[in-house]
Amino acid sequence: MASPQAKSRSEKALFQATRLAAKTHPIAKHIFPETLDIDDNHSLWVQQTPDYQPGEPLRETISADLAIIGGGFTGVSTAYHFSRRYPEKRVVLLEAKTLANGASGRNGGMLLNWLANMYGLSPEMTLRIYQMTHAGIEMITDIIRRHQLPVSYRLDGTLTAYTDSRRAEAAHQEAEAHQQMGIPVQYLDAKRLKQELDLQGVYGAVLDPNSGQINGAQLIRFLRPVLQEQGVEIYEQSPVLGIQEGAILTLRTAQAEVKAKAVVLATNGYTGKLGYFHDALFPLHSHVFATAPLTEADQARIGWRRMAGYSDDLDRIAYSSLTRDGHIVFGGGSNQSYAYLFRNRTSYPGSPHSAQKSFAKIEQTNNRYLPGSASTPIMCRWTGTLGITLNRHPLIGVRGENRNLFYAIGYCGHGVTLANVAGQILTDLYSGDDERWRELPFYQMPYVPIPPEPFRWMGYQLFTRLTGRSPRM
Repeated sequence: MASPQAKSRSEKALFQATRLAAKTHPIAKHIFPETLDIDDNHSLWVQQTPDYQPGEPLRETISADLAIIGGGFTGVSTAYHFSRRYPEKRVVLLEAKTLANGASGRNGGMLLNWLANMYGLSPEMTLRIYQMTHAGIEMITDIIRRHQLPVSYRLDGTLTAYTDSRRAEAAHQEAEAHQQMGIPVQYLDAKRLKQELDLQGVYGAVLDPNSGQINGAQLIRFLRPVLQEQGVEIYEQSPVLGIQEGAILTLRTAQAEVKAKAVVLATNGYTGKLGYFHDALFPLHSHVFATAPLTEADQARIGWRRMAGYSDDLDRIAYSSLTRDGHIVFGGGSNQSYAYLFRNRTSYPGSPHSAQKSFAKIEQTNNRYLPGSASTPIMCRWTGTLGITLNRHPLIGVRGENRNLFYAIGYCGHGVTLANVAGQILTDLYSGDDERWRELPFYQMPYVPIPPEPFRWMGYQLFTRLTGRSPRM
């Protein structure tokens, strides 16, 4: 095995070669970042699990009743709920790197209700989805309390802020309609909003009191011993290289195989690498930063008096949360905040240094909403990979000739809540006890195909670079 120093040198050589290609190739220069320096792409969430050590890889061929691919929210939640319902079954979880390495450990920390796309749904379905996601948030916090996990979270509500007076008035009317349905949201006018969270250039906001913020990496990593106590076998540093379908599925890793009666694809934006859902979703890279912690006096000075977080109403949605220990976490707000790399590339090479212009733009957006935060030092920057579908609905169900390949992917930025709920959904689907999930707009539903390359990349550039707009996420 190569030494860490040799590995680092080879990675730098690869990135340098890619940078040269970006400078010399007429197409590649529009696909790859301008600089490809290497840096640790560690989020605030991961940095707050300093004692975590990755588990051992799979080294021998084994059998399982259920094999789960992916150690993020979906995989860990499925392992948790499935092993509690079926303690007699052998459950194996395979993670390519470490638990919470993907979007589950690189998100913005927003613990939200709803789906990314709620347009066109009936009042009955709107209420049902809110109740489902609210129950999901309660389930997450119940697990934390039940197992006394040292997870940082807060549930004092989040805001959707409106930067246009007409949209603010429409949101006011919608909030009143939601209240009549029994959904406990509340509209705050500019004067009331200023008392809670003094955002500049905002005409009003809708408060969802049943939402908040959480460190997802802590949730996942501190659940590892709980899963192991429930009998789940966890193998990290074990990327699945291929799947052979059949009545018994074979998962191939670098050193061994797993023979499983059923498999869960809990791989979100990475799913295409396994040969599934190429035309259903694409990986979108989202850049996020976190400030150094602010004291309560600092928070009051910049106007953040209450609330776990907020997002805005623009196409390229900006979102921000405030952790219990005072870090502002911010992402989005412009086309520079997100990136799609040609051919569904699932890692953003060299982040955060390769995305310096993007991070500068994100910081400008944050400072526009909260000018007083401009002097707060940035503690860390990171990039995470989201799974995006064309209609902004996730995909959850089962497929294959033998109906033994389960999946839950494509959360479109709402995965902190939905991916944890997915563990319950997949366990019920496996059990045949799935009535409560039927007819939801993402459950066992067909999807609108995304065009193949190069049209996929060209279409993304058309929406973002040429028009300056993008479908709201």
